[in-house]
Amino acid sequence: MSFCIHELAVNPHIQDRLRDEVDSVLSKHGGQVTYEAVHEMSYLDMVVAETLRKYPPLTELDRICTVAYTIPGSNVKIEEGTKLIIPVYAIHHDPKYYPDPEKFDPERFTEEQKASRHHFVYLPFGEGPRICIGMRFGLIQTKLGIASLVSKFIFSATSKTPAKLQMDPKATVASALGGINVRITART
Repeated sequence: MSFCIHELAVNPHIQDRLRDEVDSVLSKHGGQVTYEAVHEMSYLDMVVAETLRKYPPLTELDRICTVAYTIPGSNVKIEEGTKLIIPVYAIHHDPKYYPDPEKFDPERFTEEQKASRHHFVYLPFGEGPRICIGMRFGLIQTKLGIASLVSKFIFSATSKTPAKLQMDPKATVASALGGINVRITART
């Protein structure tokens, strides 16, 4: 949620569009941020997905090869039992899959855009039988939180808010070096 708030602060046009969606959907739900209301917020889903692309919680996944495998188009064979590292952060920032990867662009996650990419180039929770068991809970919790905050507050950049966050290389999970600084103002 912190990374999302940072991106909303430095991209006010995205924040405005998200707020319009949140206000519109909440007006149909008596102003209540509910499970059902959040599921109607398609742009919120795109904003959260883009946040997870740009700032995956784990920058890499560790796996062990269970069946010998030859990489297609090469003579490279991965033997059973070989330890592998899947570079999630690198895949999520590869311009081959995500043009201008440092740009925060929720439009990357329209249904058309998602269908145009290989499924395994988006791995914020892993994939397959080892996918994060808390994925659904984490996503709904994040979306409920962001919708609640956006409905009540405006986030803006300050002189201490960098356009691009520096990631802490010593952190086990994605963390911004020096924290995240934004101005939070109550909506009137």
